[in-house]
Amino acid sequence: MQERSLHAITLTKSNVQEIKEEMDRATARKLQPHFIADFFLTAFKSLGGSFTEKEKGRYQVLHVPASIRNRDRIIGTREPILRSYERITFHKELVSVQGKPLAAFVCPGHPLLDATIDLLLENQIGLLKQGSVLIDELNPDSKPRILFYLENSIQDAKRLPDGGRRTVSREVHFVEMDETGSVTQAGYAPYLDYRPVAEDELNKLLPKISEMQWLKQNVEDKIKSFAITTIAKNHLERINKGREFLIEKTRKAVMERLTSEIKYWDHRARDLRLQEEAGRPNAKLNSNEARKRADDLQARLQKRMQELDEEGQLSPKPPVVIGGVLVLPARFVNKDKEEDFKLQGFVSPEEKAKVEQAAMKAVFTIEEELANSARDRSGEKIGYDIESVDSQTGDLRFIEVKGRKKDALTVTITKNEIIEALNLPDQFFLAIGFVDGKHVDVHYVQNAFRYEPDFGVTSINFNTRDLLTKAVFHKKIILEE
Repeated sequence: MQERSLHAITLTKSNVQEIKEEMDRATARKLQPHFIADFFLTAFKSLGGSFTEKEKGRYQVLHVPASIRNRDRIIGTREPILRSYERITFHKELVSVQGKPLAAFVCPGHPLLDATIDLLLENQIGLLKQGSVLIDELNPDSKPRILFYLENSIQDAKRLPDGGRRTVSREVHFVEMDETGSVTQAGYAPYLDYRPVAEDELNKLLPKISEMQWLKQNVEDKIKSFAITTIAKNHLERINKGREFLIEKTRKAVMERLTSEIKYWDHRARDLRLQEEAGRPNAKLNSNEARKRADDLQARLQKRMQELDEEGQLSPKPPVVIGGVLVLPARFVNKDKEEDFKLQGFVSPEEKAKVEQAAMKAVFTIEEELANSARDRSGEKIGYDIESVDSQTGDLRFIEVKGRKKDALTVTITKNEIIEALNLPDQFFLAIGFVDGKHVDVHYVQNAFRYEPDFGVTSINFNTRDLLTKAVFHKKIILEE
């Protein structure tokens, strides 16, 4: 039975650990509840909806605009959208609260969320291509860059009724390109850490922006080239992983079953023909009918084999650039402004980078002493700097490292970092390293955040003393030269 089962895949200990790690990573960047709640409440209000928070994380929707209610007739949602909702929530555990009305769980697939998204895209899809200007307050660099968001899809060889090939996977990616033409991946939601440019700032910046000749070049071609060689390649490898095995196992099972049936009806047709030639025909079934069944099964086998061949022929579609924004570091907007760096105990952004590097080395030293397997993911901009496998439990530890001078008063945490910490509170650590030359005083802080920032907030400055009260581990490291 196990040999014939299409679901029977032998998992080694390594396979199980790999799957567990992928699930942890997915949980860290999950949309529900924080990203979904943040988006929906703001979008719903912008479309004319009204609501009020009755209990923590539970809202009463007072009015659903007619434009949203009518949208379900266009997009074909099964469940009708109500004029109002006694309670909605984005947290599954808050659907039922003792003594309070039952709440509707708003998540992807709920008609209220789907209709809001569809209507918002219809009204504002042009803005994505038109672009905008955002300010990056935390990047110590002074070079402007473009943030592109693009769609990458994988298709197989199966044909749709319109003649096109079937899409089996679709993803949205964010990449950034600077004035030198260097392209890097920008993480899962980098725009959440950038703020909109103020009108007075934009007026001052327009002359500078108009002088950027590199913006007038065909930058989309470079982005598409990067997407083809990097993003599409990795996407294809991920989708194809395990697919070949499943298709081959399906092919074997189909071949065995249909071949057995074909042999049976071939043999049955010969027997019936011999009986008919001997003058003893079968009243219920004749040889022609048996032969037809064998031929139909043979055609069915060929068709199924062709379908499996088509399912195994994966290829990436050309990447599609959905839109882009110009991202300007705060030092580009105001190069003389150094208050933020001085507040954190730095003389310059260059000194900040040096101190943060020392903190990273100290944290890697600690993880190595704990016999944990750690790797640097700071360059991927995914909401944490170090991913480490706990040697005792096998769980992933997501570590965001903040290097500060010994007398620093504040630590700045971005919106992405806070939400990932909320998604995995027991596995996310904020490692604060106070650097004094070769000496680094490292504190691992856990469960530092209780609530996600408001929609317009890109980062929050926390008092270092308050954060250290939540430290669960502390060690002093002396770095080697």
